[in-house]
Parts: sequence; structure tokens; C-alpha cells
Amino acid sequence: MFGDDDHARQREAARLNRMHARLSGTDAQDRPYDAMDPHVRAWVVATLFESSVTMCRLSGQPLDQATMEQLYAEYQAYLAVFGDPGGQLPPTVQEFWQYFDHMVEEELENTEALRIILYKLFDHLPAPPLLDGFPTVWAAGRALAGPVIGTITVASLPEPFRRRAGLPEIPGAQTLMQSAYMAAGLARFLPDNWLQTEKLTSLLYLSPDSDDPRAATLTALRGRMTQAGALFRLVTPFPVRRGPAEAAAPRRTADEFFTAVLDQTGDGYLDWPDLAAMARELSSRLDLDEPAETRLYNAYAEWWRELQTALDIDGDGRISKEEYAAAVPSLAGPALIRVAEVLFDVTDADGNQFIDADEYRALFRTGFGRTVAGAEGRYSRSAFVQDFLSFMSGRRRSTAYDPLLADA
Repeated sequence: MFGDDDHARQREAARLNRMHARLSGTDAQDRPYDAMDPHVRAWVVATLFESSVTMCRLSGQPLDQATMEQLYAEYQAYLAVFGDPGGQLPPTVQEFWQYFDHMVEEELENTEALRIILYKLFDHLPAPPLLDGFPTVWAAGRALAGPVIGTITVASLPEPFRRRAGLPEIPGAQTLMQSAYMAAGLARFLPDNWLQTEKLTSLLYLSPDSDDPRAATLTALRGRMTQAGALFRLVTPFPVRRGPAEAAAPRRTADEFFTAVLDQTGDGYLDWPDLAAMARELSSRLDLDEPAETRLYNAYAEWWRELQTALDIDGDGRISKEEYAAAVPSLAGPALIRVAEVLFDVTDADGNQFIDADEYRALFRTGFGRTVAGAEGRYSRSAFVQDFLSFMSGRRRSTAYDPLLADA
């Protein structure tokens, strides 16, 4: 969205508009909401601008007036790319701060979604491939990092909103928040090659069986972490859950699969928002154009209707973990086959009815360099569909599909 390629910007804006067009409904008070509302989208961009200014200030690098005005103009241009009518944001920076203060002090609400973002966002955060198979190590790190990040986030919010929303004032939170931002600001004095986020992220999400030369180092590191994981299990109270690397067989329990893959929103139930989130993530990762994206959403919608008919025993419009576990064999119906076929079609870029190694890597882009199973290193349509159905019905664990769908 911020690059020089206008075609890329327009394509991404169109994709985001399609995503927003599918987000609408009513809240708990039966008030309608719509992600295409120009005022709502303007507020999202407003928070991006304000947080940029605030983070620069807190990290010891406050923006001068000219730079701030330039940044605001760029965010206004960013909003305009979405095609919304003009005038949704105030024309000047001076008027913006009045608008922002009004929204914070009078319009924002303390909702369940806010509480989830502040306090539960890390509860279901899946482990990166580097830590896959070490649930105790990941649980320990997440249990420590989650509250710290939540405390820093709450302390970063505008004081009037914290007061109105009744968010707790934790002793030392302001000092912790200011120290975190100041440390981030001091990082700019490190040599350029010392702190490269992209390289660190790529290592965390590098598949151990990749052809990447760094995979050997990753394998050695995982060996060390196996020893650390054994130590953590001795000294920590976290429940032990067997990960893929520790499993004696390639199967997982229905509860594990429900939590890791199907329950995308983490509320303990499977409903349409969970499958829509999966379709949305796949569309984004695979960079699908409008026709293919619509086919994928429609296929997931059909699967949801099929699941609801077969599994929603109490008729409450959602599927509990217990309802799912009682009927696992019925999951792989005709609608799920259509989901698999849509994925096959969008992956088979050359249309030869086979997915070769390059196309396979493009599909599983969170595991670059992974070799493909099957004769001659390629998937036929039937083999792909069978493998996908085995995974999505929870019958078989798959290290390829896990990072694509469980992390969605």
C-alpha cells in the first residue's frame, strides 16, 4: 500500500475492500456494524497516524511539525486509495487532534473485543515452526510475554479512555511502558546488521526440512531446545501437550484439532466467522484475485452450511467442541471437497492438473523449500484432495497444512 507500484496499491486496496465488504452484522445490543462504513475506516487510519506519532515521541524521536504534516498527508492519501468519499478525516493536523480527542473521550467503547485484544490476544497464539513440538517452552514464554505486552499496551492508551473504560492502573506500568519505548528508540544506534526483524522472523518460521542452508543450524537449535523443553517440564506447572515432533503416531485428538485449526476466533465454538477467517487468510496469503477469492469464500460457506446441518445438534447456530468430536467422520463431505478443489485450482498456476514443487511451495509459503510427496515430486488433483480432506477432518496430522491453516 505504501510502495511505488500503483498497480500493486490498487490490487491490495481492492483485496482489502472485498475483505471489509464481508464484515458486517449486529452487535450484542442489536446495533448494525459494517466494515465498509467510511467513518469507521477513517478512524482506523486515524489510529495508525496517532500511534506513529506517539511511538516516535515515547521512543525519544518526536516528529517535528513539518514531518508530522507530511505523514498526515500520506495517511490521507492512503485512505483515498480505498475509494471512500473525501472529508472523512479533518483537513489539517491541528484539527485532527481535536477530532481524535473527541473520539477518545466520547465515542469509543469498552467492548469484549477490546478486552480480548488487551488481555487474551496471546492466549491462543500458535508456536512458530522453530518451537513446534515444544509446547511447554512456548507456553512458558507466552505466559510471561503476554501480560507484559498487555500492560505496556494499556499504559500506552490515552488516559481519558483508560479512565472511562475502567482499565486497571497497574503500579509501575507507566515506567515499564516508557522503558520499553525508550529501548526501542535506542535500538537505532545499533549497527545496521545487528537488528533485522525480517531475518529473525524468517528464521522463526523456517521449516526444519527446508532446503535453506540455515535449516541445519535450525535443526541443531531444535536439538538444544528439546533438552530445554525437558527441563521446563520438570520445573513448570504447565500441562504437557504432545506436539508434532513428540507424537508417536500421525494422529491428533479431536480436541487438539478443534482448538488448533477450526476455532480460529478462540471462543470455544466453531461458527461462520471461524471459517470466514480461514478463507480470508488463505486469500491473502495466496494473493487471490476476485473470482478465485469469491470461489473460495463460497466453498467455505457451503461447508459451513453442511457442518451446521450435520453437527449443530442443539440448534444454537454454532458447533461446540463436544458436538464436533462426536461426529468427526462426517466432516469430509461434498462441500469440503469443493474447498479442496478450489485450492487445487488456484495453486495449479499452469493448469496442467498437477501441482509441481514450485506451485506447492507457493501454496505453503510459510514453509518455503518443503519437498513434495508423491511420484515425480508433484500432486495430482485426487492426491491433493485426499490429503486435504484427511487433514481438515482431523484424521491425520500434516506438517504442511498446519502452518498454512492453524496459524490463520
